[in-house]
Amino acid sequence: MKILNIHGYGGSSENSACLVLREMNFEVISPQIDYDLENPNIIFSNLKKIAEEERPDYIVGTSLGGFFAFRIASCTGLRAVLVNPCLRPCETLPELGYVLDETREREFELLSDVTKKTVHGNITAIIGGRDEVVGYHETVTRKIIEDCTVIPNGRHSGGTLPLKEFFGEKIL
Repeated sequence: MKILNIHGYGGSSENSACLVLREMNFEVISPQIDYDLENPNIIFSNLKKIAEEERPDYIVGTSLGGFFAFRIASCTGLRAVLVNPCLRPCETLPELGYVLDETREREFELLSDVTKKTVHGNITAIIGGRDEVVGYHETVTRKIIEDCTVIPNGRHSGGTLPLKEFFGEKIL
């Protein structure tokens, strides 16, 4: 089974999710993304092109990668598994040192224009109940994504979550 893995802001293509997926013997495509260098629309276009060319069975997205995985899944129908998704990047990223100029803010807002109606049940998420980076999971993530598992003591890092067990249940 083929998986497109999208890491988070400041993260690595060899993130916790990627390592677990490879350990589980999945074929993983995991591009390195410089979120500071590229604008959001170009990142989205590049990732969507990879998804169209590689035809993965699933997209796994962590944090900001979860935002892009969510958006790609919602417009392509691909199945996605999100790990502590950052579904409101304009709210979260500036706190992490991301320079959010007017153009990037507008692009994120356009890319964020996704409603629950477009998700079609093909997206699941695992979130840490003690996520110190994305603090709005209760008010946003759980309202948008019906299939959402909360790990009470989990933090933002995928290494604090039972990813192997979760992926084993959700990636079929």
